[in-house]
Amino acid sequence: MAEEDTDERTYRVVRNDEEQYSVWLADRELPLGWHAEGTEGTRAECLAHIGTVWTDMRPLSLRRRMEQAARG
Repeated sequence: MAEEDTDERTYRVVRNDEEQYSVWLADRELPLGWHAEGTEGTRAECLAHIGTVWTDMRPLSLRRRMEQAARG
């Protein structure tokens, strides 16, 4: 049985200012620069949510630079 199958802890989805996502244990203080996104559940549930919302893996700063370059 895999560890994630027996992990009953609650996790939360977190996002940083570059719009990158991760999971964090819900009972722990968030590291600097990370903010709760609003989703909590099992690790698998949180990872599944990230899989649906994080469709562009590029950091926000890179996306902005690429948009500016495309505009000329």
